[in-house]
Parts: sequence; structure tokens; C-alpha cells
Amino acid sequence: MESIESRTTLPATFERGWSRARRKPKLRKLGSLVGVYVIMLIVAAIVIFPIYWMFTISLKLPREIYRLPSLVPQAPTLDNYRELIEKKHFLVNIRNSLIVASSVTVVSLLVSSFAAYSIVRFRYRFRGLIGRVILLTYLTPSSLLFIPLSIIVARLHLGNSLFGLIVLYLTFSIPLSTWLLSGYFRSVPPDLEEQAMVDGTSQLGALFRILLPLSLPGLAAVGIFTFTGAWNELLFALIFITSEDKRTVPIGLQYLITGDVLLWGPIMAGAVLAALPVMVLYFLAQRFMVQGVTAGSVKG
Repeated sequence: MESIESRTTLPATFERGWSRARRKPKLRKLGSLVGVYVIMLIVAAIVIFPIYWMFTISLKLPREIYRLPSLVPQAPTLDNYRELIEKKHFLVNIRNSLIVASSVTVVSLLVSSFAAYSIVRFRYRFRGLIGRVILLTYLTPSSLLFIPLSIIVARLHLGNSLFGLIVLYLTFSIPLSTWLLSGYFRSVPPDLEEQAMVDGTSQLGALFRILLPLSLPGLAAVGIFTFTGAWNELLFALIFITSEDKRTVPIGLQYLITGDVLLWGPIMAGAVLAALPVMVLYFLAQRFMVQGVTAGSVKG
């Protein structure tokens, strides 16, 4: 009888142990998944909270900002935006920044595409040295170049003009764009261009018909980086722009601070309006941004 009972109990205990062993990996997987989502929620809250706080402050009156601090506006108002647009003429600053940033982006992508293509595809002396010099040019602190650039701008009569600001920004955006596009162009196999040239396409035609269409994610990523850098630049704009009607967005925000008086409502409203174009641009091009930043595989 004991042997029969032991035979019947052994399979049952084995099945229970087997089911427990199968549950453990599932529990571990579920626990790790929950942990990942918790970390993601914490990171998202840390990133989103400053944006939310900036937006809520822009909807508050001064008495509510200083006396009744809260996460939710008690009496939301658009007075800060009205003051910013009607009295401070902030839309003029946004227009100037759009002109400067868009021009810098287009010219920088055009010039850096030719420069990067030359470095990657052509064979000539000091090719590697030129690439390193381009990188060192970008890495040079802008504060060191302030005096020579100011002398050049004064002699060329480019001061206090959006065109002069565009030229100044190109001196920093073109080296960065060239360096980034050089790494992306190397990931495109040259066989595709050679096949196009065998069919009768010129070297320039292979660049515009083959390489650039395949490099659209990289061009989009570099273009967004260039646009953001020109949009947010303050030092040179503050130094070389003196007219009120030619101020860019960073200068407009800077002039909202008068002495020790901080107009937090208009400042936050200006920050919201300044962030909107860049946020929309990143949202529309996020797919290209991911592809451009993670580029490295061979395309064909």
C-alpha cells in the first residue's frame, strides 16, 4: 500500500513543482516589465513637469504667481500673452528668428552636403586633415572668436542686420553639419553611385539623385540640430543686434528682465511661444530624427 501511495503522490508533487518553476520566469518577466514602466513614468514626469509648470505660470496673474502658488491656475488668463504680443511685439522676434534659423539651416545643409561628399568620396591630399580641422573649428569656443568676428563684421558693415547674423551662425553650423553628414555618407555604399554613373549620370547627378535621397533621415536630423542651434543662440545676437525690430527670440526674452524685476508671467509666456516652433518641428520629424541619429547600417 505504501508503494502505491508513493507512486500516486510523486507525480502530483512533480506537477506542482513544475508549475511553480514555470510561474517563476513569468513573474520575473512581469516584475521587470513593471519596473521598466515605473522608471519610464518617473523620467517622463521629470521631463514634462518643467514644461507644465512653465505653461501654468504663463496663465497666471502676478498675485497668483507670488501669493497663491499652486500646480493648477485658479483663474486662467491670457493677459501675459496679450501683453507680450501687443506691447512687447514678440511676434516680430519670432519672425526674425524664423528668418535667421531657416536661412542658416538651408544654406548650411547645401554647403555641408558638398563638403561632406568631397571628404567621403574624393581622394586628394590632406583629406583627413581637412576633416579634423573642420571638427576643431566647431569645437573652438565662440567666446574666443568674439573679438575677431566683431572686427570682421564691422569692416564688412554687417552689424545690426539679420544677414550679418546669418553669416555669423554659418561659421559654426557648417563645420558641425559637415562632420555629421560625413559620418552618414560613409554608411551609404558607393556602388549605388557607381552604377548610376555607368548608366550615364554625372558625379553631381549621382549626389542629387542617389546619395541625398538615401540620406534624407541624416539630412533631417542635421537640419533640426542646425535650426535649434540658430534658434536658441543668444551671445552673438545680443552683441551684434541693437535695433528693436531686428531682435530674435532669445534677445526678446532677455529684455523682459529689467534690473532685478522679473516679469514671470510674460517671461513664461514668451518661453512657451519660443518653444512651440521647435517642438512642432521635432514632432513632425521625429521618425527621421530616430533614423538619422541611429544611422550606421548599410543601405541599398
